Amino acid sequence: MTNFMLLKGFEVELFTGTYAGKNVGVASAITEDLSDFVKEPDQRNLEYITVPDQRYAVLKHALLLPRQKLRKWLDFQKLTILPGSTLSLGNTKIFERSDLDNSYHSFIEKNYGTNVVTASIHINLGIENLSLLFSALRLVRCEASLFLALSASSPFLEGQATGAHSQRWVQFPKTPSNVPLFVDHAHYVAWVEEQLGQGSMQNERHLWTSVRPNGPERPHVLNRLELRICDLVADVDLLLAITALLELRIINLKNNMKKFDPIEASSKTQEELALLADENDLIAAQSSLDANLFHWKNGQQIKCRDWINELLLDVTPLAKELDMFELLQPIKTVLTNGNQSMMWLDSYSKGVSIQTLLQQGIGEMELEETNFMQMNSTY
Repeated sequence: MTNFMLLKGFEVELFTGTYAGKNVGVASAITEDLSDFVKEPDQRNLEYITVPDQRYAVLKHALLLPRQKLRKWLDFQKLTILPGSTLSLGNTKIFERSDLDNSYHSFIEKNYGTNVVTASIHINLGIENLSLLFSALRLVRCEASLFLALSASSPFLEGQATGAHSQRWVQFPKTPSNVPLFVDHAHYVAWVEEQLGQGSMQNERHLWTSVRPNGPERPHVLNRLELRICDLVADVDLLLAITALLELRIINLKNNMKKFDPIEASSKTQEELALLADENDLIAAQSSLDANLFHWKNGQQIKCRDWINELLLDVTPLAKELDMFELLQPIKTVLTNGNQSMMWLDSYSKGVSIQTLLQQGIGEMELEETNFMQMNSTY
């Protein structure tokens, strides 16, 4: 069955801080001691990257084992891993550099400041066929808002509710500001080279959009799709459910290009689709599952929850065929109970403090790791 499935890997960004929810930057010290972790430009968060695999059981281990290793290191400092994707109780006025000698970090601090100090999940799916890769990029770009809505976990910033469900996506600088729906690899290469020539991109990595092609030698050698829009998903079972939905969408696309490639199946032009997708992303950042979005097929308004349910119906036959149906169940729970931001905001509206909510989230992350260790003590 795995022959039908794609390689999947994750880039996981995390905040570190106190058990009271205050952000504390120790990334430089961590990366000296733990080779699995890499620094972000700001000290207060760091990243680990999983080894790609097709199997979801293996991916769960790959996601949780680094968290356990990091937690053991943090325990000695009386620190912990913080939930959420923004500086919920952190100082946004100060940029805490992790590497003073890194010129790219200097550029980021000067041009974007703490708007980039966020935590997120980047989901990478291996696609070596370039025609399929760019079809998948088009489909996922047009549906990225749905994945953001499922993952939203950043309603707070600097001790306040911002009014958005994903403050991270509201504040993060999308760069360049206008990214087309790429027709094919040649279009992408020419566009990237033009941006580098104009200075709107500093290097090949400086493409900060909801989804992008990735590979060992961008823009020329590509082998994967990278979905960048998701907030930090602390619940690994939910993250795997989101990944499974994404993978099933791409397999469905491979099986029926005319139905699922927006260039083939939409009444909109490429330019209209790019604008529609970007607008949907911002609408979902504000209201997530409660958002009224615009469907890429016809531009008609559709409720975010209804659209996600539509996707689940589309992929259900394939999910059952590939024995992935149970993987999707956490999505149904989120559709019923709300995502992390919605649950936090509901409690916050009833008088629960941000500090208390973060402390509860810290406990939930620790419990997930403890349960995992107990169930896999002989792994």
